[in-house]
Amino acid sequence: MLTNKQVHEALQIIGEMFPDAECELTHANAFELLIAVVLSAQCTDALVNKVTPRLFEKYKTPAEYAEAPLEEIEQDIRSIGLFRNKAKNIKKLSQSLIDQHNGEVPKTREELMDLAGVGRKTANVVASVAFGTPAIAVDTHVERVSKRLGICRWKDNVRQVEDTLMKKVPKEEWAVTHHRLIFFGRYHCKAQAPQCPTCPLLDMCREGKKRMKKRQADPVR
Repeated sequence: MLTNKQVHEALQIIGEMFPDAECELTHANAFELLIAVVLSAQCTDALVNKVTPRLFEKYKTPAEYAEAPLEEIEQDIRSIGLFRNKAKNIKKLSQSLIDQHNGEVPKTREELMDLAGVGRKTANVVASVAFGTPAIAVDTHVERVSKRLGICRWKDNVRQVEDTLMKKVPKEEWAVTHHRLIFFGRYHCKAQAPQCPTCPLLDMCREGKKRMKKRQADPVR
């Protein structure tokens, strides 16, 4: 496990690598962001961004989603994984926004999590990106990087990873740390082909050092 000092150093280096890290989901307001994040579950941001421009042009308010036939929304997002379930959730959450929040996206994580299809990660992203609430949303990239580096334990679940990061990272840096860890995991410390040989964090990365030892022991690789 990395010490708090090492965590700070690692995050500083990641910040230098990706100083402009930010949410890559296309959106113009909190409602569009909410829809985009719901669509992004088990799906890449790039694929979501191919669908949302047409979707957001067609549906601009919760009422328009709520009134649209379910089958039509399904067809609009058909290229996205789990599209049937996501279409149901979009209609349901849109109706909830109308009935319970005057058509506006609520600002608190707890209220967001009451919406259909919105778990803790989605709520954290919306609260942080749309409303500036300090939060660390743990997606697959954040979890993978945190475990490979040794910021948290391999056996930790997603909530434990989030809790550990919140303890080790200053609250005012939660949001930017979330984005930088995502970029680091998406573009450098990839799931299948991490760039260990050129990684500036190799000396402190337990997984990287293990992979490099295997690489040296197997000259074919």
